[in-house]
Amino acid sequence: MPTPRSSGTTRFAQKQNEVLHRTLGRFDIVFIVVSAVVGLEMLGSVSSQGPETFTWLVVLILVFLVPYALIFAETGSAFVGEGGVYLWVREAFGRPAAAVASAFTWITQPVWVGGSMAFLSTEAVREHLVAFEAGSVADYAVKLVIIWATVLAAVLSLRRAKWIPSMGAVCKIVFLGIFIVTAVVYAAEHGVQGLALGDFSPTVSGFITLTPLLLFAFLGFESGSSASGEMKDASKDVSFAVLRSSALAGVLYLVPVLTILLVIPHQDIDGLTGLITAVATVFDVYGPAAPAMLTLAVVLFLLANVGQGAAWMIMSDRMQAIAAADGSFFGGFFGKFHATLGTPIRVNLLSGTISTVFMLAAMQLTGTSAALFDVVLSVAITTYLFSYLIVIPAAIRLRFSRPDQPRPFTVPGGNGVMLAFGIVTTGFVALGSWVSVFPGTLETLLGLDYDFSEAMGVPYAAFEALTLGTIGVIVAIALVGYVAGAPLRRDMVEADLTGGSDRSALTS
Repeated sequence: MPTPRSSGTTRFAQKQNEVLHRTLGRFDIVFIVVSAVVGLEMLGSVSSQGPETFTWLVVLILVFLVPYALIFAETGSAFVGEGGVYLWVREAFGRPAAAVASAFTWITQPVWVGGSMAFLSTEAVREHLVAFEAGSVADYAVKLVIIWATVLAAVLSLRRAKWIPSMGAVCKIVFLGIFIVTAVVYAAEHGVQGLALGDFSPTVSGFITLTPLLLFAFLGFESGSSASGEMKDASKDVSFAVLRSSALAGVLYLVPVLTILLVIPHQDIDGLTGLITAVATVFDVYGPAAPAMLTLAVVLFLLANVGQGAAWMIMSDRMQAIAAADGSFFGGFFGKFHATLGTPIRVNLLSGTISTVFMLAAMQLTGTSAALFDVVLSVAITTYLFSYLIVIPAAIRLRFSRPDQPRPFTVPGGNGVMLAFGIVTTGFVALGSWVSVFPGTLETLLGLDYDFSEAMGVPYAAFEALTLGTIGVIVAIALVGYVAGAPLRRDMVEADLTGGSDRSALTS
C-alpha cells in the first residue's frame, strides 16, 4: 500500500515549534547522545556473563551496531523536525503506529530512571559514601532524590542546561579513563585473571543471554533527532552525531568490559556492583590514598548517571510531547512546551511520576538488591526493544516510499543494502524482545540448562507479572492517548521534513 506523501501536522504542534531555541551544535549533540546511550550499568551486567561477552560484543558491533548506525544516520539527516522517531513512524505507517512506537520509546526512560539508574546509583551511595540499610527510609529517599534531580535537569532551558548531559558524558569518560589506566598499573603489579583463548569461545547460551543486554547498550543513537528542531543544522549534524557517538560507544564498551574481565573473576561480578567492585579492586594500587580515590570515582559515577538520566529524559520527553501536540497522546495538555524555557514541562513531570511509581513497585518485589536490579533492567530492555520492532521497519520503508527526499547522508550500496540492514537489525531486535519477555523458553527449546530463579533471583510469576503488566499498560496508554487526541487532529496544516528555514514545519 503506498505511503501518503504527508500526514500533515496539527496547528497546535506547529505553534509549539515556534517556542524552540536553536541552540545545539554538532558536538553538543554528540555529547548528549553519548551521555544518554552509553550506560555504565551495562558494563557489570554484560561482564558477569564471562569472557565470551567480549567476543559477542565484537560480533554485534560488526553485524548490528554498524548497520543500525548507518540506517539512522541516513534517516535522521533526511527527515528532520522536533520529535524524531515519532515523525518517522508517522510518515511511514501512520499515527496509530507512531503513537505506540513513541510510547514504548518514551516510557523506557522513566522505567530506566526509576529502575536501573536509581537502584545502581543508590547502591553506590550505600556501599561507598553513606551507610544505610537496603529497603530503609534512607534507601527510598536517595532513590527519590536521584529521580527528581534528572527531572529538574530536563525542565531547565536546553540552551542553559545542555551542559548537564555534556558534563555527564565527560564524567563518564573520565571515570572510565581513570579505571582503565589504574587497571593497567594493577595488572603490572598483581597480574591478571588467567584467561585462555578458549575462554572467549562463543556459546549459544551466551548469545541468547547477552543479545538483549547488548542490543539495549547499542540502541538509541538516533535519539538526538528528538530535539532536531533545536539544532543549528540538523540535516548535516545528525548523521555526524550518530556515526561519531556510536563509534565512541564501541570503544567505551569494549575496553572497559575487557578490563573488568581481566581483573575480576566473572563469577564474582553482578550487574549491580560489578563495575564498582572492579574499580575498588584496582584502586588498591593507590595504597593509603585508595579510599579517597574510590570516593572520587563514585562521585564521577553518580554524576555520569544523573547526566545520563537527564540526557535521556531531555530527548525522549521532547519526542512524546510532539506526539501529544500532534494529537497522538491525550491531546494538547502534554504537548505544551513552556513559552520561555522551550521545554515540555508537563511530560517531564509525568516522566518523574512514572519513574517514582515504577521504583516503588519494583521495591515491593522480594529478592536481593542485585536481583531487583536485574529485573528492572530487564523490563527497561523489553520496552525499548519493542519500540524498534516498529522504528527500524519505518526507517527502511521511508527509503523506498520517499526516494526523492533529500538525503545529506546515504547508506552505501543502494536499496538492497538498506533492506538487508533492516532485515538483520530487526531480526536481532525480535530475538532480543522474545528473550527479554520470555526468558528460558529458547534455552528449553534448544535443550540447554536454564534455571530462571537461579539466574534472576526472583520468582518467575512475579517477573512476568511486572514485565507483561508494564507492556500491557504501555499499549493501553498509547491507544487511549491516541483516541483522546482526536480533537487536535481535526485542525491540520501542511508540514515539511526537509530541515529548511521554516522551523515551525514538521513534515513534507
